[in-house]
Amino acid sequence: VAFLTLLERKILGYIQIRKGPNKVGFMGLLQPFADAVKLFTKEQTLPVMSNFLPYYFSPVFSLFVSLIVWLVMPYELGLMNFTMSTLFFLCCTSLGVYTTMSAGWSSNSKYSLLGSLRAVAQTISYEVSLALILLSFIFLVGGFDLCLFSLYQRDVWLLWFTFPLSLIWFASCLAETNRTPFDFAEGESELVSGFNTEYSSGGFALIFMAEYASILFMSMLFSLIFLGGDLISPFYYVKLVVVAFAFVWVRGTLPRFRYDKLMYLAWKSFLPVALNYLVFFMGVKTICFIYML
Repeated sequence: VAFLTLLERKILGYIQIRKGPNKVGFMGLLQPFADAVKLFTKEQTLPVMSNFLPYYFSPVFSLFVSLIVWLVMPYELGLMNFTMSTLFFLCCTSLGVYTTMSAGWSSNSKYSLLGSLRAVAQTISYEVSLALILLSFIFLVGGFDLCLFSLYQRDVWLLWFTFPLSLIWFASCLAETNRTPFDFAEGESELVSGFNTEYSSGGFALIFMAEYASILFMSMLFSLIFLGGDLISPFYYVKLVVVAFAFVWVRGTLPRFRYDKLMYLAWKSFLPVALNYLVFFMGVKTICFIYML
């Protein structure tokens, strides 16, 4: 996560024709450590009117959920085998909503509450299309295990014949992780940085780490579902970094979405396409099954 932030700042720097972090250490490589020391040694402020326990534990739980979801990563070395990994992933992404909601509500500030409500509405809306796309692939591979995806893509990537779905999945991942162009939870001009307004030092750092851990996880899942490959091969991790680069590239390229267009995109554009693909894959699977009989 630390070096992903460095990569992002470097890429954004070169997109904006400047250097990015290059002073701390060789080529700025020690910048993440400097940031970590700065964030965690700052004074921990506590709003007097806040609900202490939810306010304090929301960032911790947020990072916990972002890290525990990595259990579904299908290692082929026999470390762990999750037969219901996709269900576990959906449960963990749904839990992420509660941390945002409690962080905004327990701060007892109007700005934080508004920011958390917007973030929760957005996350839930795009989760629907995310789950439906995942369901399409579950029908296709015939199981909830993520190992099946790498098994099915030995010869050809699923990306080639589900390209529209991959674009919708990527956009939904951007919305799910509150990234540009869907970073309405952090709309500075109208919300003063969204649900994390009252957080400083360690609390803010934990929220920040949780966001970037989920970006890395979504990159891993994209590479696994659409680009296949064994997790043992180094080429797989190259694909993961390329997808993470795409997250940053989008941030450096696109302006923030118009807020009234946000739900239109989720319910009127992504959802019908995902549903149509789901019905199509169910039909394909049924025909294959009848043919096999």
